Amino acid sequence: MRAPGLLTRNSRVVGMGLAFLAVLSLPFATISRSQGDGSRQIVLEEFTRARPAATSAKAPPPRTGPRRPAAVAKAPRYTRKTPSVIASLQPGAPTMDIGVTIWRLRPSTGSEGGARMLVMENARSTEWTPQRIEADTPLQVGERVRLSIESPRAGYLYVIDREQYADGSFGDAYLIFPTLRTRGGDNQVRPGKLIDIPAQEDNPSYFTLVPSPSRSDQVAEILSIIVTPVPLSNLRLTERPLKLSKSEVAKWEASGSIEVERFEMVGGAGMPWSKVEMAASAAGSNRMLTQEEPAPQTVYRIGSRSKNAFMVTVPLRYGR
Repeated sequence: MRAPGLLTRNSRVVGMGLAFLAVLSLPFATISRSQGDGSRQIVLEEFTRARPAATSAKAPPPRTGPRRPAAVAKAPRYTRKTPSVIASLQPGAPTMDIGVTIWRLRPSTGSEGGARMLVMENARSTEWTPQRIEADTPLQVGERVRLSIESPRAGYLYVIDREQYADGSFGDAYLIFPTLRTRGGDNQVRPGKLIDIPAQEDNPSYFTLVPSPSRSDQVAEILSIIVTPVPLSNLRLTERPLKLSKSEVAKWEASGSIEVERFEMVGGAGMPWSKVEMAASAAGSNRMLTQEEPAPQTVYRIGSRSKNAFMVTVPLRYGR
């Protein structure tokens, strides 16, 4: 995956994908079955309720006629994409939900609304629209992607990047977030706050999917994302990705998840980036997404060995 000027690694660019460590305990999220058609759609209530409630800046004028029932925002519904395994854990086992939205960029059209990204190409500025895709969507060489990450608990976010090959092995691991170049090293997360990778302020603000030129058997890009209640020690951040030893990565993996479930938002794939999501992920912004605003496209429910670590691995696979 190539991100000019952002993630260069020995004349090639760091790969992408996804895995999560989160060091916090979270009560098991409430699941509500959808009514009517008996489908497998569910409502992930606990994740949304962790966000702040919407507030009205101005009270509506008094009404003289019959009152209509207040409009209630419809909670997003999800479908389970993996077997139900969390319920098989011992009672009281630590669990946590993590929200991720993968955006695939396409050229903008003049008639559409929503948020757009300005991309500099050959000294020209063009507009691109990020669109949601499901986590298992095959990606083509040359496509541009970015991610939004949301945690329902306060903590600190770290992102590790590795390439994956056909034999199941991995390339070198690099810490690509935080860096001093992105948000000045600020990696705090909390409910309703989106972290974009790359950030809107980065140049470029997207990854270009380009397999390693030295390995013809690369099949996926893997990101490992860590959320901790306190900052990790002994990490000397610079403006460039930090290479990690295999022993460091193995230690984090050993304390990670034992079971993972994945849920995808019904009807979410193809939805464009909204202006509220853009505002909530801007560097230095205090804007938080509220309970009524767009939810993550993908939610991972993680069961862990202990309340001190959670981990999920999500590959972004090449569809070549």
